[in-house]
Parts: sequence; C-alpha cells; structure tokens
Amino acid sequence: MALHDPPDSGGADFDAAGASGASDANASDAAAITRSRREPAAFAEIFHRHFTAIHGYVARRLGADAADDIAAETFLTAFRKRDRFDPARGTVRPWLYGIATRLIGLHRRSEGRRYRALARTPAQPFEDGHEDVVTARVTAGGAGAELADALARLPRGDRDVLLLVALADLSYEEVGQALGIKTGTVASRLHRARRRLRESPPGVARRHQPHLDR
Repeated sequence: MALHDPPDSGGADFDAAGASGASDANASDAAAITRSRREPAAFAEIFHRHFTAIHGYVARRLGADAADDIAAETFLTAFRKRDRFDPARGTVRPWLYGIATRLIGLHRRSEGRRYRALARTPAQPFEDGHEDVVTARVTAGGAGAELADALARLPRGDRDVLLLVALADLSYEEVGQALGIKTGTVASRLHRARRRLRESPPGVARRHQPHLDR
C-alpha cells in the first residue's frame, strides 16, 4: 500500500461511491420521467437504461420468445402512465418491474406450462455453492426439474416476490413498491416461498437455498 493511502478505507469509500451512484441514477431517472411529460422523446432515456434488465427478467420467467413483446409492452405501458409516476413513492426501477410482473401475470398459464416443461427436462450438473443458481436455473432451458416443479407449485404472489428478489435483485422495500404491497407482506411471502422450497425434495433446498436466503 502506498504511504499516502489511508489504511482500511477502501471498503467505505467504495460503499459511499456505490450509494452515491445509485442516488444519482435514481435522480436522473426521475428527471427523465418528469421531462418526458413535456418532451415525450426524453422517455427514451428510461428505455435505454432499463430495457436489457427488464427483458432479461421476463425471459427468465416466460422464455425468450415472449420476452421481446412483454418487455416492449412494459415500456409502452410505462410511457402511457408516466404522468402517474411519483418519485416520492419509489424509484423508476421497481415501478418498471411492477409493470412487467403484472404483464407476466396475464401469461400465468404460460409460465406454469413453462416450468412444468422444464421440470421434465433432465437437469444439468453444476458446481456446489454456486451463488447464482436460481438465476441460471430459471433461464430458458436451464431450470432443473426439482426447482422448476417447486416454482410451478408456488402461489402467484409468493412466486412473484421470490423471483423479484432472486432474478431482479430488488430489496424488500423495492419489491413492495413494485407490487403495491407492504414490506411486511413481502417478508411473509418470501418466508413462505422459502419454506415451501425447503419442504420440496432435498435437492432443491440443498442446491438452491444459498441464493434465496440472501
């Protein structure tokens, strides 16, 4: 370490920079939404910043074939409802995930069929301790039989909460904003979903729980 470097300051500096960056991004998103009410073309900033993440989330739940249309519909809906977005009630990111999740809900049967189909697909081996197991397994063609079957059996609300945490990496508060429910409800649904996975065949709990228990 160079003599002028303060000892043990890297982590704190990194955390502060990360928090500042997230705050700046949120402010920038809010400003773009506000500006788009007068200048509709400004909404393109929101699309370019978040389309890839929303598309990936939808693809992991419904498959790549449906992702293009639903992701596009998510942003079209957001554009139409941009006057209703209130930065004081949350940030743009969970708002978009909420819209996408509601659109996915219209394809609930398709999602159930997809998980059941994946449950009939032989699981591919993977290394123990993999921290992104759920994300990898729920992608098209990647879900193992045990996890796919367990997800298909979860109630709609529990599955939405679980996958917004596991796939979208939203906090409890952000999931609440996305779904329009209280943080306590998020916690109870997530706890229930985790418990049901634990009660599934042993392989599900052993292989998938590390990522779900973040």
